[in-house]
Amino acid sequence: MNHRPVLYVIGLFLTALAKFMLIPVIYDLLTDNSAIWEFLAAAGITLVTGAALTINFKPDTFNMKPRQVFVLTTLCWIAVSSFAALPFWFKLPISYTDAFFETMSGITTTGSTVLTGLDYMDHSVLLWRSLMQWFGGIGFIVMAVAVLPFLKVGGMRLFQSESSDWSEKALPRSGSIAKRIILVYLIMTALCAYLYFLGGMTGFEAINHSMSTVSTGGYSTSDASMGYFRSPFIIWTSTFFMILASLPFVLFVRGMRGEIDCLYKDTQVQAFIGFLVCVWLVLGTWLCFHSQYSFFESLTLVSFNTTSTVTTTGYAYGDYSLWGGFANIAFFFLLFVGGCSGSTAGGIKIFRFQIGSKLLHIQLKQLVHPRACFVQTYNGQQISSEILRSLIGFTFFFILLIALISLLLALCGLDPITSVTGATTAVTNVGPGLGDIIGPAGNFSALHDAAKWILSAGMLLGRLEVITVLVLFTPAFWKG
Repeated sequence: MNHRPVLYVIGLFLTALAKFMLIPVIYDLLTDNSAIWEFLAAAGITLVTGAALTINFKPDTFNMKPRQVFVLTTLCWIAVSSFAALPFWFKLPISYTDAFFETMSGITTTGSTVLTGLDYMDHSVLLWRSLMQWFGGIGFIVMAVAVLPFLKVGGMRLFQSESSDWSEKALPRSGSIAKRIILVYLIMTALCAYLYFLGGMTGFEAINHSMSTVSTGGYSTSDASMGYFRSPFIIWTSTFFMILASLPFVLFVRGMRGEIDCLYKDTQVQAFIGFLVCVWLVLGTWLCFHSQYSFFESLTLVSFNTTSTVTTTGYAYGDYSLWGGFANIAFFFLLFVGGCSGSTAGGIKIFRFQIGSKLLHIQLKQLVHPRACFVQTYNGQQISSEILRSLIGFTFFFILLIALISLLLALCGLDPITSVTGATTAVTNVGPGLGDIIGPAGNFSALHDAAKWILSAGMLLGRLEVITVLVLFTPAFWKG
């Protein structure tokens, strides 16, 4: 395999990353903070490395095969995370392990953190955390709609239509689609920041939280997360934009082209919204009868925290682990759900649950009518055997990966709840787990370094849809 195009593109990414590191520098200069050398040093190291790769490995003709794209997809996320961790390592009194964990959590929009004292932390560090999540969110969307369908991985191959044909012939169009998605992403971020500002956040808080909301990342500028603001307007605004960011961005692009009804007619969107509303009503009613909260207060608490969990954002508004056993079990299962395919959200994704239920329904009918032929459709399209194999393979390895990471965390000395929920929240890219250590009121700083590296690998595997990375470890991939 010719690795020159891969290394060249990685060099381009690192060069761009070095430029983005200057954003916190500019902010510090504008706010009369002279402590900028850490970001400048990190930017310099990253720029030199990126320039060396682009100069030395520039191919004569740029033509990437599918196998090269698989390698590039994984190595880009690892390389960017490795260098994006440098500002944390230089700026804060933490180890490189902690810096890499924080960075991988940010870029994969997981939201797990090892940092405390956020309310008093240098603003340039907080800004860099939010920027990482914002870039990671848009990076995954572009990958989901332009790369994974080409590699026959992920769910976007299901959503082929006249406006979004992700067949191999349509690949040249993916660049223009990506530009429109980035425009939607920018507009959504700006509108979210404006509403946060109207709700009482400072300009700095509004910008940071809008970036981590639209990316469904969940990093906050306060240790108390969204509980710091205690404003129903901010909480409901955040809930609304977490939902928007968990919908397929290609539908927003189609909406910009005049297909206004595409969002509410989409089967996946209908199921996602319907599922959220049902969860809100059930848990909200339960909390109202088992606490001192009014129904509106219960609904606000439940809607925000469940939406944050389902969309894999990871914000917290109070400690929902104190609500009781029923709520804890419910939140654990909500960790798996995820948003829609082609969004910034992680998790298994709602469409896989829909197709799974359809397959079960057809299987039951097949038992009653063994000679009948049933056509399997989704969103008005026939489900091919290739998509079914992808769905079954992904789900199997997804659950297997969580089980394996849980066992490894237990070997590191963690208790069962921390091990299982830590593995689940890493692979599903949610953020907080359950229990006293990594629950919504805690963080991951107390974990052993080995556990942090294991969880970092889990975040990467979950973000890249598992199979994209696992295929690199098969002997057949490297033959020929």
